[in-house]
Amino acid sequence: MENDVVRQEQLKSLKTLTMVVYALQGLSFVTGGVTGVVGVIINYIKREEVAGTLLESHFRWQIRTFWFALLGYVISGILLIIIIGWFLGIAVSIWLIYRIVKGWLNLNDGRPMYPALEGSAG
Repeated sequence: MENDVVRQEQLKSLKTLTMVVYALQGLSFVTGGVTGVVGVIINYIKREEVAGTLLESHFRWQIRTFWFALLGYVISGILLIIIIGWFLGIAVSIWLIYRIVKGWLNLNDGRPMYPALEGSAG
């Protein structure tokens, strides 16, 4: 019984941390990406602690969001010499906002990011 209470407190703390990472990703627009780097470092450090929980799918979502956004911004930066780089950068920003909002809403509703994994993450 006491272990269940401790585990519930750990999960509550990890859920808060997951929300913080979403906030850090959102703040990356203002900080030039620095907070996004901090967020993904947190994901990698705490990854084992969320294994087998609903939060595991959110960590996976956040990590993928970071790396694909970074790739998109690097490509758009390279393409800035031609006009398409600006449009690609805007598209990546919209995609990033979508990923952050969707993740945050699913976390708030207690849903995993990959519904197919919902039954296997228990």
